[in-house]
Amino acid sequence: MLKNAFILIVTISFLFSCSSEKVKVDMILHNAVIYSVDSLFTTYEAIAIKDDKIVDINNNKEILQKYTSDNITDLNGKAVFPGFIDAHCHFYGYGKGLNELDLVGTKSFDEVIDRTVSYAKEMNFYPEVNNNETKKINEKEIWIIGRGWDQNDWESKQYPTKKILDSLFPSRPVILTRIDGHAALANEAALKQANLSAKTKIKGGELLMTDNKLTGILIDNAVDLVTEKIPKPSKEQIKKALLKAQKNCLAAGLTTVDDAGLEKNIVDAIDELQKKNELKIKVYAMLTPTKENMDHYLKNGIYITDKLTVRSFKFYGDGALGSRGACLLNDYADKKDWKGFLLNDLDYYMKMASKMEESGFQMNTHCIGDSAVWAILNVYGANPLMFGDTDGKLFKEICKKRRWRIEHAQVVDKKHLEYFKGLSVIPSIQPTHATSDMYWAKERLGDERVKTAYAYKDLLTAVGNAALGTDFPVEDISPFKTFFAAVARQDSKGFPKDGFQMENALSREETLRGMTIWAAYSNFEEKVKGSLEKGKSADLIILDTDIMKCKIEDVLKTKVLSTYINGEKVFELGK
Repeated sequence: MLKNAFILIVTISFLFSCSSEKVKVDMILHNAVIYSVDSLFTTYEAIAIKDDKIVDINNNKEILQKYTSDNITDLNGKAVFPGFIDAHCHFYGYGKGLNELDLVGTKSFDEVIDRTVSYAKEMNFYPEVNNNETKKINEKEIWIIGRGWDQNDWESKQYPTKKILDSLFPSRPVILTRIDGHAALANEAALKQANLSAKTKIKGGELLMTDNKLTGILIDNAVDLVTEKIPKPSKEQIKKALLKAQKNCLAAGLTTVDDAGLEKNIVDAIDELQKKNELKIKVYAMLTPTKENMDHYLKNGIYITDKLTVRSFKFYGDGALGSRGACLLNDYADKKDWKGFLLNDLDYYMKMASKMEESGFQMNTHCIGDSAVWAILNVYGANPLMFGDTDGKLFKEICKKRRWRIEHAQVVDKKHLEYFKGLSVIPSIQPTHATSDMYWAKERLGDERVKTAYAYKDLLTAVGNAALGTDFPVEDISPFKTFFAAVARQDSKGFPKDGFQMENALSREETLRGMTIWAAYSNFEEKVKGSLEKGKSADLIILDTDIMKCKIEDVLKTKVLSTYINGEKVFELGK
């Protein structure tokens, strides 16, 4: 009897000691306001992380009683969010541009010229006249490349010409791209390298002329004819660009970037750097539909690692509104008999859609104007699998699974919203485009049509989700500017006072979802990231301001204190 009692006591003691033993994890953050962005938008106080994943998320008492770690941080009430996902940007292009001529914010063409000359002198490119033969060869091979001018910001809103560039740089090729990437100014040396003349005919683009002479202004596909002549960057230059871009992205709280248009060599460089753990940021790659990309990826299929997803192609339906390349259903309000244009024939998009369907790759198409949006919606809806599908149920399921996207969707006719809904097309939108374009959008579109532009709430209501991004470097890299523009519909100076077309503003919760879980959904990644839940990657950020509760204008002052990817601290303010 005593023996049995002793055994019982020992057993109870053993069980009690086991139950009170804490689980060792890699990191615990507690005493915080943690926005999980789960389906209920639950907030928590503490989180436990082990082996790159979230082990548990709960209140302080539950986490601290259950887990222990050598790395426990009291956050003193700081706000924690899932790492931001930029659903549409140009990550590599941004990094590359950090080593090139920056023309953002120029207030006149004179300022563009001043910056170009200063840059050329700094790079030892100017003056370029030299009798040395080696120097002459160098002049032709090393280009001056700049980006960021916008004639809509100038007192004279007319396109500039190449005349001054020709006089300053008679031998060295120069190309200065507009802020949106859909127009550029090239000097004669650059045009000659591309064999462009007044007789050149371009499909899906324009060479602007005066008195039957080239002005140097290139629109849409014409830009590509010149840029493809620029010498390809070395592997080391690509690496430097990617790492420079990463530094700024991590400081901004970005843990995943959707790079909208990549060549295979850039994707390979990203993969290599990630595997070496030099590139820590996660990348969702949208492939440029080049022959090399098509041949390789359609043959080898979708490629996914823990940091890289390659499962989509980026197509261009039309150009940009600012350069009047966006394809509209009716004439531009400020240019009679001009509607813009599609960059390819409809047959091309139909053919590409069929290839995407067969291969399982996502189709993401740039559409700014309402005509381009309508054309691509029709392409998305004209699926051969509809044949024999009398009630449309099969096709609706196919649409949900393929998650095809329209990038930008800036001008959308109200009647097209039902097609977004019926085809489950994801609107991939950039809130800062609205607050950048609002000063002149009415001039392009007119009083009535502008009301259906930048209609983010309408798109969200129709589809049920929306992926938010910046399109950097077209816009600023800051996710806080995205958040502010979506909610307040104002620029950084608080203009206009009551917001721009506030009927299409998003709530704070909708905006945060668009920057996290909905962006992850648009990437087929909602099961592994986009919210702070058990089993998901520990991608999170700690902010000095609670953007869900602060005055909306204080969002723009917010600083990222720390950024974590897979549980690793990859950025800390001041270090």
